[in-house]
Formats: sequence, structure tokens, C-alpha cells
Amino acid sequence: MSTIFSKIIAREIPATIVYEDDLCLGFRDVNPQAPQHVLFIPKKSIRSMAEVEKEDAQLIGHILLKAAAWAKSEGLDESGYRLVINTNRDGGQTVFHLHVHLLAGRPLLWPPG
Repeated sequence: MSTIFSKIIAREIPATIVYEDDLCLGFRDVNPQAPQHVLFIPKKSIRSMAEVEKEDAQLIGHILLKAAAWAKSEGLDESGYRLVINTNRDGGQTVFHLHVHLLAGRPLLWPPG
């Protein structure tokens, strides 16, 4: 399955990458919803959280830990941040490659929408 995110992973589309390792990639969202809006994605193609398998548990944990570590490295942990995973159409997912939104830099309201 080819998506804009798989093309970013393959370096076919440019992105402002803030983090990368063998398992995941973090890059700035092109349509930010907060002063800091970074997407963390697995390099493995997973369509959504609805399709995560048991063997993906370590990968999902890895992505969440890397997002939190990046937030801390940017000094966002003190004031706070939000991690969001939208799942499928009604959940607000628009790119069907699993991704975690890291939003920070302003007060975030609840409920989100």
C-alpha cells in the first residue's frame, strides 16, 4: 500500500524529519494544528490501529516512547503535550498509514472535537 507517508519513508517526498531510527520516523506535520505538531510513524506499513496485530505491540510501544523522548528533548514535557492516534474515517484518520500526532506548544482543550 502506497501512501504519502510511505513515500516520505522512501524519501520520494520531502519532509522535515526530527527523528529517525530503524523502526520509526518523526516529522513535522505540513498542516500543523498546534505550534509543535510532529507525526511519528512506523516504517512498517500498518493501515490503522484497527489492523495492529499482537506482534506489533513492541513497535507501537517503541513509537510512543520515542515520541515522549522527543517531546522531552524539546522541553515540552513540563508544560505538556498530547499524543493522538486517529483510527479510520469516523476517528478522523485521513492518511491510512498508522501515525501518532504529537501536539504541543499551546493549551489543548478537552474534549478535542
